[in-house]
Amino acid sequence: MPTPRLPRPRGPLSDDLIGALRHDLPVPAPDDHLVDQIADPATDDDLQLALYVAYELHYRGFAGVDEAREWDPTVLAFRAPLEQRFESALHRLVAIDHSAPVDLRAMIAAFDGPSLSSYTEQEATVEQFCEFLVHRSAYQLKEADPHSWGIPRLDGRAKAALIEIQMDEYGHGRPGAGHAELFADTLRAAGIDATYGAHLDRLPGLTLATTNLISLLGLHRRYLPALLGHLALFEMTSVTPMGRYARAARRFGLGDEGARFYEVHVEADAEHEVVAEHHLLGPVVASDPSAGPLVAWGAAVLMALEDRFARHLLDSWAAGRSSLRAIDLREPVAAR
Repeated sequence: MPTPRLPRPRGPLSDDLIGALRHDLPVPAPDDHLVDQIADPATDDDLQLALYVAYELHYRGFAGVDEAREWDPTVLAFRAPLEQRFESALHRLVAIDHSAPVDLRAMIAAFDGPSLSSYTEQEATVEQFCEFLVHRSAYQLKEADPHSWGIPRLDGRAKAALIEIQMDEYGHGRPGAGHAELFADTLRAAGIDATYGAHLDRLPGLTLATTNLISLLGLHRRYLPALLGHLALFEMTSVTPMGRYARAARRFGLGDEGARFYEVHVEADAEHEVVAEHHLLGPVVASDPSAGPLVAWGAAVLMALEDRFARHLLDSWAAGRSSLRAIDLREPVAAR
């Protein structure tokens, strides 16, 4: 299984963490003043990269980094204040409403943001579609893994429902059929490096935040209802966009290999949205009504970050520029 290389640092936070991992040294505590002065933690390149690297130690880790660093107390102590700033930003973006009922369908109906999938299907250039694929590689190449942390924290009908969804995500154990593997096929069909972690240096902080959000929710048991709300909203809003992306892939001549990832989702997610809404969320909220506000918050914060993500891509393309980071060759390069 390939292990990604450490990325280039983007500022003092990621430099401290990556440097300590690279040289097998304790991670210094972050400067509280520096962390507090970050204007927008949800988009900050330095903070989001540092969080991503810290979280990635729980996934595949990095080449040349001792596996024991996953639970290194200095890494966890470094991560904690960054998580707190990210969490605070998320709660400012979407406040938890303890009085509102859990109604994800009403939330979906009320959304009036731009449609990235419509643009991609009808107007995007092949270069823009490839950029979109590179952005999505951060999550799609580990698709389903963060949500699977919810399995040991559930029981009964809800646990069975989450396992049912995740089994589809992992291709029912068939080699090559897992959704992450199908996305790698799409990348290869587009002529893009499908190596896990290959594009980390090009991904802006906002893109990393969309993946860091799921890691945050999955790693903290107190956020289990939010993790399930995140998953449910994703499944409930997936079918139409996935169909559009499939048609875009075929418009660009990527063939069956390029479109299969999206076409599989069209079929699977039509069933998953029913399972998620009625058999996963239903029992969770029925057994613990206090979980409802966090379920709704997890769904709403997903929608809010995805809206910002879509606007970033569309605004960048409208201005005639890339939505990806231009790698500054003056940035320090992590050990290869």
